[in-house]
Amino acid sequence: MNNPKIWLSSPHMGGNEQKFVNEAFDTNWVAPLGPNVNGLEHDLESCLGNQSQVGALSSGTAAIHLGLILLGVQAGDEVLCQSMTFSASANPILYQGAIPVFIDSETDTWNLCPIALEEAIVDRIATGKTPKAIIAVHLYGVPYQIDEIRTIADKYGIPILEDSAEALGSSYKGQKCGTFGDIGVLSFNGNKIITTSGGGAIVTRTKELKDRAVFFATQSRDDAPHYQHSEIGYNYRMSNICAGIGRGQMEVLDDHVALRRKMHAFYVDLFKDIATVTVFEAPNDDYFANYWLSSIVVEPDAVKGINREALRLAFEQANIECRPLWKPMHLQPIFEKYPYYGSTVAETLFENGLCLPSGSNLTNEERERIAGVVRRVFGL
Repeated sequence: MNNPKIWLSSPHMGGNEQKFVNEAFDTNWVAPLGPNVNGLEHDLESCLGNQSQVGALSSGTAAIHLGLILLGVQAGDEVLCQSMTFSASANPILYQGAIPVFIDSETDTWNLCPIALEEAIVDRIATGKTPKAIIAVHLYGVPYQIDEIRTIADKYGIPILEDSAEALGSSYKGQKCGTFGDIGVLSFNGNKIITTSGGGAIVTRTKELKDRAVFFATQSRDDAPHYQHSEIGYNYRMSNICAGIGRGQMEVLDDHVALRRKMHAFYVDLFKDIATVTVFEAPNDDYFANYWLSSIVVEPDAVKGINREALRLAFEQANIECRPLWKPMHLQPIFEKYPYYGSTVAETLFENGLCLPSGSNLTNEERERIAGVVRRVFGL
């Protein structure tokens, strides 16, 4: 195939990452600690504001796991979790031997449905099991219904673990995502808005809680001259080299957000005259989305034979990567036996939704190739 691959969301370097990495080598800080780790944490704290305390970790999944531990989730506890998300939001529940209870989405933000959430809480309490935590996700960088979910969480005294893995740079009413939960989670995987190659971070409201997370992330080593361990620990700390990449990436975060939003605007314009396609957008001006992945819903057209899958295959034939929306967790083989509350919003979105190439490094030529596929499929 002559056309080079257009990726869904590829890493985009800013130029100064190598400088920080070279400093790590030059000073022999090739370890899961060092000045780059401290520097990245400081950069993130400055970015997030709200007196956030950030601990740099090996992945966003590690941050969710430690978040559950900090919230006291133990074997047999129940954790309410948004169903439409990546499996990393839910897997750590099972790491703890806890029980996931999945919640449907609502149609405005595609995130946690407040109605289904409260229904689940009331029903679980009636069975004698008050849920221990709520995992709420900012899907594709669009904030969930912050006020509504917080009101319900406070009403029943259940803490929120805010999965902001896809939402660095997004905000709600001027406050940055990652700072709304009792504990927040960030991801710097290779496909995210910025990357550390692999990595993540936990966001807490106090230094004491951050220190506790870092303690667990460094094998729970007690304060002793020898290696002594009174609690289970994990090897979850970010390396100084990866943190160096992150420091360079933080310098271009705002630029990357602007470029992702530009890609979203490109799709809004591209599909504006196609009645059967809806571009996923934030519901109003209170929501500022980084649009990590631009997504659409394709209403099936049986007469023309056009649906989500037909469009995806046309892109695939043109060597352009697209992906269906996250398959809801309650439909996944490993999770289908667990409780689920809601209707079919998440399921319908999965059946008809498609994530489109959204990288901050896409070129005008690549955008024209994308547009060409759309024109051919829809006969424009």
